Amino acid sequence: MNSPTEAFSTAESGNPNSAGSSPGSPFSWADDGAAVAVSLDRVPILAYTYAANDPQVESPRPYFHPVRTRTGDLVTAYRPHDHVWHKGIAWSLPHLGPDNFWGGPSYRRGQDYQWLPNNGAMRHRELRKVTDDGGRFSFSHTLQWITQQGTVVVEEERTFEVVPGSDTSYVLVFDSAMTNVSGEDIHIGSPTTEGRDNAGYGGLFWRGPRSFAGGAIIGPGGATGEELRGQRAPWLSFVGQHDETCRFSTVVMVDQPGSEHGEPEWFARSEPFACMGPAPFFSQEVLFKAGSTLRYRYGVVIADGESDAVRAEALAATAREVLAGAPASPAAGR
Repeated sequence: MNSPTEAFSTAESGNPNSAGSSPGSPFSWADDGAAVAVSLDRVPILAYTYAANDPQVESPRPYFHPVRTRTGDLVTAYRPHDHVWHKGIAWSLPHLGPDNFWGGPSYRRGQDYQWLPNNGAMRHRELRKVTDDGGRFSFSHTLQWITQQGTVVVEEERTFEVVPGSDTSYVLVFDSAMTNVSGEDIHIGSPTTEGRDNAGYGGLFWRGPRSFAGGAIIGPGGATGEELRGQRAPWLSFVGQHDETCRFSTVVMVDQPGSEHGEPEWFARSEPFACMGPAPFFSQEVLFKAGSTLRYRYGVVIADGESDAVRAEALAATAREVLAGAPASPAAGR
């Protein structure tokens, strides 16, 4: 398997396959042919493994890990022992028709979780572009979604961007356009659409470090707690505390304003571990017609420090600005 920390050591060594830093830009980056590592003001903030070689049962797919704040605090977990298929921040779908692009066992109505020969893989095909204009770093590539039996069912164009916010935050933009090339209609769902109550995970999913267990889930209007699971909202946030330093960090995930899909339901947990993600297929299947394209776009704010409802809303506003194409507002991220 890829070691996500190797991408950062490669970036520092000066011997990657490719690397870059524009004059006057706060970014520097390095690409070793399987992962790209990005630094902001010389702090390694994230690695994106785009050519994962994980075991088939973990549904190999691209992921962001490690993801760090601007002061270097780690806010993602990688292959936790309870769910080794959880990988930092990753676009993961457990029920793409009969196939599992999430990893692990599949939930089947009336049968609970079953280990089935249906773990697909998202395979990198082509690097499209890497750009750094000084205000944002952008990486684009194409992928094929291949079933365990070897059938290509989805072709995807994916872009991620990193945009500095204040001196304590930045925004990670995730943009996926999936095209159904299977020749057949596909129903995209979740364990909940398959019969498991309030377990509609699937989509852009964040798994937090162990020390974040018991942290605070905060939503719009000051709503808090795991009661927000399954609720619709334009954004959701999580505040966790780190071991060793005892500092706090905040993660805010924001749906594309005005999305044609409507506000997503959310999957979020604080116990026994920290996780969160907009779940567009939570309680109702989405028909993915043959030949059609589905696009999903989100902003993820990674911020140093503890947040209350007011700051969480301000961080969400920063992400909305970025998703609208504007530079991040420094004041909003403080």
